[in-house]
Amino acid sequence: MAKKPQVKTPSAQEQMLRGSAWMTAGSILSRVLGAIYIIPWRIWLGAAFLAANNLFTKGYNIYSIFLTIATAGVPGAISKQVAHYNAMNEYRTGIRLFKQGTILMGAMGLLSFGLMWVLAPWLALNDPALTQVYRSLAWPLLIIPVMSIMRGFFQGYNDMAPSALSQLVEQVARVIYMLVMTYAIMVLGSHNYVDAASQSTFAAFVGAVFGLLLLVLVLLSRRQKYQTLVEGSTDAVKISTPHILKEIVAQAVPFIIIGSGINLYYLFDQYTFNPMMASHWRASTVELNSLFTLFAGNANKLIMIVISLAVAMSSTVLPLLSGAKTRGDKHAIGEQVTNLLQLFFIVMVPSALGMAAVAKPLYVVFYSYDQLGIRLLVLSAFVAVGMGLFTVLAAALQGLFHNRIAIYDMLVGMVVKVVLQWPLIYFLNVWGPLVATLAGMLVSSLLMIHALRQRYPVRLRQTGRRLVGITLFSVLMAVVVRLIVWLVGLVIAPERAVGAVVALVIAVPVGVVIYGYALLKTRLADMVLGERVGRLRTRLHMR
Repeated sequence: MAKKPQVKTPSAQEQMLRGSAWMTAGSILSRVLGAIYIIPWRIWLGAAFLAANNLFTKGYNIYSIFLTIATAGVPGAISKQVAHYNAMNEYRTGIRLFKQGTILMGAMGLLSFGLMWVLAPWLALNDPALTQVYRSLAWPLLIIPVMSIMRGFFQGYNDMAPSALSQLVEQVARVIYMLVMTYAIMVLGSHNYVDAASQSTFAAFVGAVFGLLLLVLVLLSRRQKYQTLVEGSTDAVKISTPHILKEIVAQAVPFIIIGSGINLYYLFDQYTFNPMMASHWRASTVELNSLFTLFAGNANKLIMIVISLAVAMSSTVLPLLSGAKTRGDKHAIGEQVTNLLQLFFIVMVPSALGMAAVAKPLYVVFYSYDQLGIRLLVLSAFVAVGMGLFTVLAAALQGLFHNRIAIYDMLVGMVVKVVLQWPLIYFLNVWGPLVATLAGMLVSSLLMIHALRQRYPVRLRQTGRRLVGITLFSVLMAVVVRLIVWLVGLVIAPERAVGAVVALVIAVPVGVVIYGYALLKTRLADMVLGERVGRLRTRLHMR
């Protein structure tokens, strides 16, 4: 009788890489779409672009806080808890968590919608235009909490594809709606930029509807798979519905606080930048709003493409670490955290340096030429590394049930930001908030790394050595890319969109090839990404 072939179970590193690939693809594509819309949006808004983008940016800063409260950290908590029970073969309990959590999220969505609608005038400081934008952003709060918990459920099974695809569908629907409505208002209609901005933010609701529909279809298609797992469940854990809800809330609260981390930095900038600048620098309210939009709106939209890489990694590592913690496998935890850090650096460092190197043509393509805006984008690219590192480390601590440590380290960084904000604005002008943010994020990250190293065998020396190589290759790539941008600028005016596009089309692929070749030639890619990368070197006939 022939032996039944054994199915090889993917290692934690392979699961992390596979999950990160799905989440990264979904996040990058959705973020790129979320940035590309700026080009036609800017053209149709014309002279009102900065004013409309200021409303858009301030609206999303407040909306992000309400969204974090609306989801109550439950998606991340569900992902962690489902992975925890799955590791114990308690699939039935995980399903119950998901069902009860969905009901809870529906209620939270309704509550948060009502709060944002009622509080909109107060939060907008009685600005009618901003109030209109805030209320347009209350609508997606009805849907996104339920959509987010479904994503968390899939991620608890290390199934990242539905989340990635729903993000992409959500973003496509959002961008199509906002562009159609902006064109209808600014080109064919009333030319009221406030209406255009509020319809552009309402597009988040339209996108959420399509994203939710996709997730529901996927859930229905996999219903039989989950039913089979439930039937084979151990069912040794007996917990009541109130206990399940209590467990969800207990795990969710830290996710609210940590999930609000980056948004709190932005919110602090939103309410302090104008008054702090006005106390030291002579500028009108319109000028201050324009300066705020340059770094908090324009640059931020572009660096969020880079930060989305870290968000994708953090979503992937959460259930893996939770499962290893449940099994009590400290060695596996140390390996996973080490892999996470090295994967983060091998992707984020070249992404940040590359964005800084092409900052001029990149900014020109999206926003037209603005020297200050370009310089702020260069600094923002480095700030993105600090934000990304904070994101993945906080996720690691939460996945390992060290919620208090994550919260404490985040708050220490926030205090650094608050303390440095005023003096840095005094000495550095518009650069001050970005430098203060970078300082706060780095302090939090260093504290988190120290906490992880104390408890698990994280290989920091190995990571440090590999980071040196990654940085050297990234700097080499950035120097060559910057040189190409300069050379193209000698032939075609870099301040024009055509010249900027040509520079990007030539410089970006060359940068990718240089960095990729260096990683493969030195086998650093094999060390971080696994032996399978060696196949690519063989195909390219590299020794």
